[in-house]
Amino acid sequence: MLNKLVVQKYGGATLANPEKIKQVAARISDLKKSGTNIVAVVSAMGQTTNQLIDLAHQVSSNPSLRELDMLLSVGERTSMALLTMALNDLNCQAISFTGSQAGILTDESHINANIIDVKAFRVSEALENDKVVILAGFQGVSPITKEITTLGRGGSDTTAVAMASYLKADHCEILKDVDSIFTADPKAVPSAKPIRNLNFEQLLEMTTWGAKVLHYKSVEMAKTKNVKLYVGPAAHQNSEGTWVDSTYRQTQNIPLAVNSHSKIIEIQMNPDQFFNELVQYQIGFPQILIKNKNSFFIGGPSETLQAIEKKYSLSPQNLCSVSLTMTLSMTVEFKNKIEQIFDDQKIHVIEYLQSPLSLNLIIHYDDKNKAINTLHNLIALS
Repeated sequence: MLNKLVVQKYGGATLANPEKIKQVAARISDLKKSGTNIVAVVSAMGQTTNQLIDLAHQVSSNPSLRELDMLLSVGERTSMALLTMALNDLNCQAISFTGSQAGILTDESHINANIIDVKAFRVSEALENDKVVILAGFQGVSPITKEITTLGRGGSDTTAVAMASYLKADHCEILKDVDSIFTADPKAVPSAKPIRNLNFEQLLEMTTWGAKVLHYKSVEMAKTKNVKLYVGPAAHQNSEGTWVDSTYRQTQNIPLAVNSHSKIIEIQMNPDQFFNELVQYQIGFPQILIKNKNSFFIGGPSETLQAIEKKYSLSPQNLCSVSLTMTLSMTVEFKNKIEQIFDDQKIHVIEYLQSPLSLNLIIHYDDKNKAINTLHNLIALS
């Protein structure tokens, strides 16, 4: 392949209506005219996934995970077909593929499948024929069961990274309705600043502890496969955005970013027993944040947490997490500083968890905004 190849991922908000789909098509067409080969991975339009989940629960109190996968995969297939039609109307030759048609091979799990291999022969052939490829994200197929699977929330990010690795793309672009990755969620902290460069270790900790800009599984894969990432807006092409790769290094250890999980649940039982029961009950797996011997804290998609609360008759716990990630390492001195500041601010911390770059704090939801802004002040001061 002679020309530069870029894999792009367009989030649901960038494809929310026909007008936005046409805008994305125009961007892709212009890039193709400039001589760049393109694979565009698409999410479902707007709130389609949530609407499909609601529909499932309107007709069934306990929909099977297999049928949920069959239903939810429709969202991305709709986006890919509409975007391909819009491109062809611009005289830009394009072809769409589902995850299974594109050779996205997963394990046998439903709702939270993991990609185990990519055999994207049809994608390579289409690119050789000078076509733009539009790929349904979030989905694949199990080579064992031959069943359609979905990759869980944020799965389209993982699809894009996996495809970029397979095709040896120049880089992978995650295009959203935000200008870049920020030091905090700008909706919660209006003074949050854009971050222009990150390495994989920094972004992985940020996404593990709640950054919504990418799914943590996609960052793990990008790190393992060494896929250079760009995060920026879909609306215009000349934004600085945020670049993420393995080469970026910082020499000063300062606070980098604040992130949060809006809802955390504490489970009082053996973790192995719990996850075995989730398989039995056909409930998707949450993300484990802190694990002790006979209890642990979980986060994850709201529908997963709601299903767990319902199945185990859990009373609302009103818990969330906030975290501060450093550029180089979370030192004992800085951890002690945060603990003292939270004591002074009378923010009760239920549990601390320290990782190489971050300090994660489980707190009551009512203290969330105060805690986020308290931590972000440390970034502003640095």
